[in-house]
Amino acid sequence: MGERDTDAEGTPPDTSKNDWEAVFWDIGGVILDLESVARAHRRFIDALLERHDLEYDPETALEAWRRHVGEAFRERESHTYYPAREAYARGTEAILDRDRPLEPEDWRPLFERVTQATIEPNPGAIPTIEALAERPLHVGIISDVDNDECRAILETFDIVEAFDSITTSEAVGYTKPHPAMFETALEAAGVRPKRALMIGDRYEHDIAGGADAGLVPVSYGADPGPKTAYECETLSEILEILDSNTDSHHN
Repeated sequence: MGERDTDAEGTPPDTSKNDWEAVFWDIGGVILDLESVARAHRRFIDALLERHDLEYDPETALEAWRRHVGEAFRERESHTYYPAREAYARGTEAILDRDRPLEPEDWRPLFERVTQATIEPNPGAIPTIEALAERPLHVGIISDVDNDECRAILETFDIVEAFDSITTSEAVGYTKPHPAMFETALEAAGVRPKRALMIGDRYEHDIAGGADAGLVPVSYGADPGPKTAYECETLSEILEILDSNTDSHHN
């Protein structure tokens, strides 16, 4: 665990003494292991090809699916929400090459079943979240995922009840680092931003975005940057951060 020293231009909030009120989590790359997501996508494509008896090289199909999904996201306006399910549908439609519009039942049940059977949490995520849920803190989510995808992930890991609030891009209409994401979460929690940790794995989205909204950002694998308040190599270090700065009370 490390507390970062920064220059004047990117100084994060003073964390020398703090009474924490909230801990907000990103999902992808923090709670959710992204390598397991990649495996899920690969298994989905394999299952899709088998179900539809398509003579398509699996690696080529996966590459094409990812390319179309990526193009769908890149077409959106900056920091404006675009449903992941629509991007996944575009990728799947390109693989199936149907002569009729793709219907959700053509792919979503299979995608969801394979995903839920394959995804895994990052090491330490579940016990840390469960430990936080036992504390007098607000535990929340700030994530760019779709509403249904968010809930499915949390239910798969059996931690949905551990969270007091869930703020998604679908609900807000924007993606991080748009300030509306953080402002919406803070309003739902009813906490002061300088008393809230934001745990993220992307510097511009989670760390700088959170810091600009007044939260105290914790980097878990994010690129280093001046607005990082803390860096942690293991998620259990979140508990150490909380315990190391609760000796004095601030109003």
